Amino acid sequence: MQFSSKQRAIAVFLVFMMGLALAACGAKEKQATEPNGQAGEAAKLRDVKIVLDWTPNTNHTGLYVAKEKGYYEQEGLNVDIIQSTAGDPNTLVGSGEVPFGISVQESLTQARSQGVPIVSLAAIIQHNTSGFAAPKSKGIKSPKDFEGKNYGGWGSPVEEAILRTVMEQAGADYRKVKNINIGEADYFTAVKRDIDFAWVFYGWTGIEAELRGEPVDMLYMNEFAKELDFYTPVIATNEKLIAEDPELVKAFMKATAKGYQDAMEKPEEAADLLLKAVPDLNKELVHASQKWLATKYQDDAPRWGEQKREVWENYTKWLVDNKLMEKSIDVDKAFTNDFLPSAK
Repeated sequence: MQFSSKQRAIAVFLVFMMGLALAACGAKEKQATEPNGQAGEAAKLRDVKIVLDWTPNTNHTGLYVAKEKGYYEQEGLNVDIIQSTAGDPNTLVGSGEVPFGISVQESLTQARSQGVPIVSLAAIIQHNTSGFAAPKSKGIKSPKDFEGKNYGGWGSPVEEAILRTVMEQAGADYRKVKNINIGEADYFTAVKRDIDFAWVFYGWTGIEAELRGEPVDMLYMNEFAKELDFYTPVIATNEKLIAEDPELVKAFMKATAKGYQDAMEKPEEAADLLLKAVPDLNKELVHASQKWLATKYQDDAPRWGEQKREVWENYTKWLVDNKLMEKSIDVDKAFTNDFLPSAK
């Protein structure tokens, strides 16, 4: 069969158009299946959980910023921030049931002494911002003033040892303090009822006291003993995840560090993002707390999250000296800076 020039031209044109259509379909399919395509990215995001140590607050802001601004997604992660309802975060993370969690150096050290393979990846706040708070009306200006007063706590041996250490460093007599277990009562309820002072984090409870018109005298424990300048809180994972999937740990920490960097540089925006994720929080308190913490996250460290061996060593020795642990732990296995992004 012979084709005219016109027929051949039409045939070539139709083949060309079919080629374009097939190419377009192929491109869409590739976009849906390959990592570089947006749909591919959405399909390949890895589900990851981080369990909080307490209800959401400004200690956790960097996590919510990283999630709300898509920093985790950029690292291929779909991060779910959960509250602990099934047990101690150290146990959940140490066992691998949850890959990441918020802990504190105090409990993480104790957990490692009991064989829990949990590891601190970053100090959320560079220095200990907790201490003993008392209403200004109580006239408590130094640890010496604790004598003859009622302390409200939870009966923890570590808690009592901290109070004793602070008082002894100031030349005060710990035996003259009455310890009262306040149970579930919060600071504001307890000081109106039967106590004179309690252990609080200034960045939350102290700020709230100021906003409520109930200002406090704050005695930071690290001002009296360097051993008590421990990291609280920290971000933790477990040894197995570090050994088997270091790239996941690296990706998670890269995005998290970016979130905390934003919280330092843009505290107002960060506060709003936390409130967007957790709208039940007190807006005025979140903004005031975030502004105060913005300079505390990194403080004098070369980068956010940096941990010093001496901090872990000092606190561990203090625990052993106060017979709160039978023997020391290997502090080099308790923390690592290896997954923190390089300092700017």
